[in-house]
Amino acid sequence: MRLQLTHVTHYDYSPAVETAQHMAYLQPLDTPCQRLLSHSLQINPTPAQTRLSLDVFGNTRCFFSLQTPHRALDVVARSEVTTTAQPRPRSEIGWEKTRELFRYAWGGRFQSASEFVFASPHVPRHAEFLAYARPSFTPGASLLEAATDLMQRIHTDFSYVSLSTQVDTPALEALARRRGVCQDFAHIMLACLRACGLAARYVSGYMLTQAAPGTVKLKGGDASHAWISVYLADLPEGRRWCDLDPTNNRMGWESPGEEYVTLAIGRDFSDVSPLRGVIHGGAHSTLSVGVTVEELAEPPPNGQGAGQRMSQSQSQGSY
Repeated sequence: MRLQLTHVTHYDYSPAVETAQHMAYLQPLDTPCQRLLSHSLQINPTPAQTRLSLDVFGNTRCFFSLQTPHRALDVVARSEVTTTAQPRPRSEIGWEKTRELFRYAWGGRFQSASEFVFASPHVPRHAEFLAYARPSFTPGASLLEAATDLMQRIHTDFSYVSLSTQVDTPALEALARRRGVCQDFAHIMLACLRACGLAARYVSGYMLTQAAPGTVKLKGGDASHAWISVYLADLPEGRRWCDLDPTNNRMGWESPGEEYVTLAIGRDFSDVSPLRGVIHGGAHSTLSVGVTVEELAEPPPNGQGAGQRMSQSQSQGSY
């Protein structure tokens, strides 16, 4: 599938912001299921400085600074990617065996996925998460089957309610309420998996939300979407992550489906917020975000007659 993405962020400030520094995570990744064809970032007002770099997780981030007073900020990211669907991975490793891989042992082999086992700012350790996970993680169960069951339970037990939570709503509170949005469901599932001693990471991205004839429109595409991936140690080297989306009850090897676009990976939302920064001034601000995902027809051999199908949505509020 060939997808074109446009992510528009607009801030209004009152009074004017004097100076600002921002970090943007808006460039999609290259993965086994996804190839980045092009990417551009348009910033207004023009930054005094911009700098691209890779973070510790391999995401491309853009730092930019604004050194003149401004009452508005516009950031427009445009990208084009191709995605492919991957079959359900064949994994039989037990969840207890996987947990033992991450236990410290003198002289033991280092596991690079260990950094995704521990608590993080939005994914704390708490007995409630372990209690919720236990029915899925029965003795002797395979990790893949247990994680799939947990995903399905979250999808069934929780209600997707737009604007029911904020960016900083604790995962434990969302667990108690049994409602939230995709970010909440991802954080809850991460907390449950890590409470079992397993490695799981947060994935931010987008999804094409136009429903095919006879199907139900997927949720979570009004702005950035979020899901998780779990580490399966018996998969081939370099391809040991299986993605699961509890919001839509979808899963797949390295991606839940070809209509998903992976933007960045981290421990939780705080690592990969699409845009964050520090400002001097601008005591009051309003934010609007618009995301457009277009499916582009593959061009014919002569390069003529290409068409496109569009799924567009706009949202107001805060990341």
